[in-house]
Amino acid sequence: MSDDTLDEVRITAEIERLKSEFPKTRELYREVCALLFFRFGVTPTANRLYQLVRRGSMGTPTAVLSEFWAELREKSRVRIEHADLPEELQGAAGELVAALWTRATAAAQDALEALRVEVEQARQAAEASVTAMQGDLARTETALEQRTSALLAAQVRIQELEQAQAAAVATRNALEREVERLQQDGRERDAALAQARADFAVELDKLRAGAELAETRLQAAEKRALLEIERERSANVRLQRDVEASSKRATRAEESARAEIQSLQGQLGDLRHQAGMQEGRLETLRAAHAAQALELDALRKKTGEGSGAGKAAGAAPAQRVQRRTGRSADAPAKPLRPARKTITRK
Repeated sequence: MSDDTLDEVRITAEIERLKSEFPKTRELYREVCALLFFRFGVTPTANRLYQLVRRGSMGTPTAVLSEFWAELREKSRVRIEHADLPEELQGAAGELVAALWTRATAAAQDALEALRVEVEQARQAAEASVTAMQGDLARTETALEQRTSALLAAQVRIQELEQAQAAAVATRNALEREVERLQQDGRERDAALAQARADFAVELDKLRAGAELAETRLQAAEKRALLEIERERSANVRLQRDVEASSKRATRAEESARAEIQSLQGQLGDLRHQAGMQEGRLETLRAAHAAQALELDALRKKTGEGSGAGKAAGAAPAQRVQRRTGRSADAPAKPLRPARKTITRK
């Protein structure tokens, strides 16, 4: 900002102050003339006065300006009245004093101008210092905002990792319960298969006993047939038919039992395969959980233990998970009791 612009701003401010102190228009114009001439070293004109004050008509600043110059000339004239001095010397002495006053006024004006320049330089230096301090403050605030943003991002990442860890723990517990259920199902299937084998053995023994009994009957029938071949031929044929039917029923029962055993063995293999897959998924989740725990520890060390708000914000998700589930995240999961399955005996 140049000196002329600064002077204009100061003149405008002083005139606004004078308007409140001098409500009368002519007095206000007279004070503005004195302000421009004596304080700012500006020669007042009627047009300039009207542009600054904007009161009354154009004739008012002209008349006031004429009165101001007349009063100024009257005050600048020096009269030395002494009884011992002749008239010519009194006039010469007055002119000499007037010249001295003019020179003194000019010197004072120069000193005032030098002081004004010095004050302006000091003001510009102060403004430059303030600008530099404002720049440093802005850079400091920017750095603080960046560090605050980084801290908030780290806290958000910690919360996300804690939530992911809680979800992984819940998934792991669910998979462990599923593996336990599948293992229990496998044990029940093994027990059912053993029971089926025992039942098949009992049934096979019964079939063998029946076959032996039928063979005994056949031998007895053969002995009776030797005695009465002609008479008992038809009975012998019926007995043979009964033996064949019994053999077919025994064969069908044995084939059915074998098919059922093969089906149970296939189901048992499928269950063992599913259990192996679930154990593989469990190992994968355990590895992911360990990696997330390491990343969480690294982020916690990075953010530091000095932020109390970070600890409170980090503990809040675990407390919310504990409140939602109704138990601690470290408490062991209660395994589900699988429903007992029965195999229909054919």
